[in-house]
Amino acid sequence: MRRAKVPVGPRDVRVGPYTVSNRRPLFYIAGTCSFESEELLAQVGKALKALFKKHKADWVLKCSFDKANRSSGGSYRGQGMAKALEAFARVKGDLGVPMLTDIHDAAQADTVAMVCDVLQIPAFLCRQTDLLRAAGRTGRVVNIKKGQFLSPWDIGNAVAKVESTGNRSILLTERGSSFGYANLVVDMRSLEIMKETGYPVILDATHSCQLPGALGHATGGQREYVPVLGRAAAAVGVAGMFLETHPDPDKAKSDGPNSIKLAELPALVRDLAAIDAIVKRRRP
Repeated sequence: MRRAKVPVGPRDVRVGPYTVSNRRPLFYIAGTCSFESEELLAQVGKALKALFKKHKADWVLKCSFDKANRSSGGSYRGQGMAKALEAFARVKGDLGVPMLTDIHDAAQADTVAMVCDVLQIPAFLCRQTDLLRAAGRTGRVVNIKKGQFLSPWDIGNAVAKVESTGNRSILLTERGSSFGYANLVVDMRSLEIMKETGYPVILDATHSCQLPGALGHATGGQREYVPVLGRAAAAVGVAGMFLETHPDPDKAKSDGPNSIKLAELPALVRDLAAIDAIVKRRRP
């Protein structure tokens, strides 16, 4: 049963040159699921930069150097942290945009923080105390993805672990809750409940469309519902949107079934910007 809590006042979080808040225009975390190549990351990053510049939207480039939580032990994970971080640094510098990636072990935090502006805590690891504290101690922004097994009001415990390091630069990302087997559901109420922490709340519209383990050896997905969930969350009034994209999702090495096609992203961002403007009472 949910315990009554006193809502905390809104907190703004600085991400590179940007300010992220539940009250401000929609912020985007966007990029490829995994690091496939520097060329692909640069291609997607360049397209995203042009898109978000058109909409005057703040954003951070996302890419995972390691997909440690795959359905099968033989699935593609990446090309190693060292090679990926070198590529991240070059692409980030060329584009002039903040960078986000996941960490899976406390020992990775300091090294990754030398390159990336945002350290992301994977959903399945959101209760790992040492990992959360290591991320917090870097002083970088920490994006905590709410576990599929966690209630929205319990995310406050994860927040407190990062705050214990003195770090108040925290983002919270909803990515759906387990519902039966091989299915996730987003309870839109959770977006409002998570706002009670005061921190910016983001919807991961892509991973919320996963069908975990549905293919037996891999996770399935329903990318056609990414726009549906994205528009719904924008109508709630979230701080940001998490979107994974790929030029050809069917050929992506991870999470292709729930990644939106790069060519289809402009229409979605246009819709999200319009909805966000109405909800937050400003002009698009």
